[in-house]
Amino acid sequence: MTNLDFLAVTIEIDETGELRNVSSVAEAAEILRQNWPVDRGKELSRARRACLDAMEGTGSLEEARTAFVAAANEAGILVWNSAWQF
Repeated sequence: MTNLDFLAVTIEIDETGELRNVSSVAEAAEILRQNWPVDRGKELSRARRACLDAMEGTGSLEEARTAFVAAANEAGILVWNSAWQF
C-alpha cells in the first residue's frame, strides 16, 4: 500500500469543542464511519466512497482529502484546512 498521508485537516470532533487533526485517508475513513456528527449527507457519502477507493487503490489521495474537507464543511465541523493559503 502506498503512503496515504495528507496535509492535516482540523475538525471539531464533538460538542465539547475538542479538536482533532486528521492527516491520513485511514484516519479520515475511521472518523467518517464511527465518529461523524451526522448520519446522512451528500458529501458524507462521497467522502466515505472516496476514502474507500483511495485505500483500495482505485481512487486518489487528493480526491479522498478533498471529499473529507467537503464532508466536514457540510457537517459544520471544519475548523482548519492546512491547504488554505493567505
